[in-house]
Amino acid sequence: MNGSILSHPLFWPVVLFLAFFFLLGIRIVRPTHRGLIERLGKYRRFANPGFHWIVPVIDKMYRVNITEQMVDAEPQEIITNDNLNAAVDAQVYFKVKQDEESVKNSQYNVNHVNYQIVNLARTTLRNIIGTLTLKSANSERGRINDELHKVLMNETTNWGIEIVRTELKQIDPPKDVQETMNKIVKAENEKIAAVDYATAAETVADGQKRASIKQAEGIRQARILQAEGEAEAIRLVNESANKYFVGNAQLLRRLETVEKSLQANAKIVVPTGSELVNVIGEMAGVLPLKRDMEPSDPARKASK
Repeated sequence: MNGSILSHPLFWPVVLFLAFFFLLGIRIVRPTHRGLIERLGKYRRFANPGFHWIVPVIDKMYRVNITEQMVDAEPQEIITNDNLNAAVDAQVYFKVKQDEESVKNSQYNVNHVNYQIVNLARTTLRNIIGTLTLKSANSERGRINDELHKVLMNETTNWGIEIVRTELKQIDPPKDVQETMNKIVKAENEKIAAVDYATAAETVADGQKRASIKQAEGIRQARILQAEGEAEAIRLVNESANKYFVGNAQLLRRLETVEKSLQANAKIVVPTGSELVNVIGEMAGVLPLKRDMEPSDPARKASK
């Protein structure tokens, strides 16, 4: 009987058809994706990463990327609060949540989620930047990013996605305005540089002034100390002169006369008991004779 089945002319065609049919229904889901399986247009089941088999033709699987993605809001002209046209561009980073409900919402609650995020971001940027001047928009990029992120999070709560972050890519003013702003920035930088140079020069001049004052004070102090030293020397000389020479001028004159006479081998009569005798004696190294020890003393004669 088995041999009759194998020899049946439809056996092998049927086997090949079933094998092809089985292979045709194989689906592999990667870890970066999740799958939604529909049967005849109606949601049937959720497909996690791994091997899955669906009924060909009847079933259909839709793979959904759950990794972080980026969409560019594309440059657009936005009129700022000060009536200037600014070219604004931003990037939005998002990802579909991994749970079954979120994946279903990303496919069934919104048509083409990337396209919808781009249009929502462009509209939100126009609303935010339209209330700001061009200067404040450039200086408050962080606040604009925060507001854009907040609005996108609120508007996409039922889309099954998570807005990871938003980045304001550019805010470019018109070309003529940009040139004017560049000139203003250049002038301000030159002004700051000039002020810094003047401050540095003033600092150097002030340092030189202080150094000159210190040098002059040093010279003045040195001269004062020198004058005080000279005055002290003169004072000491005067004190010495007053101590040793006042009242001895005549005696000094007599000594000079004696010195000159001795040099000329002249004979001089010096009165006994005069101060000149005592001075000469001291100079010669002998003591003067006392009057009460002279030979003419009557008391001495009596003792003899």
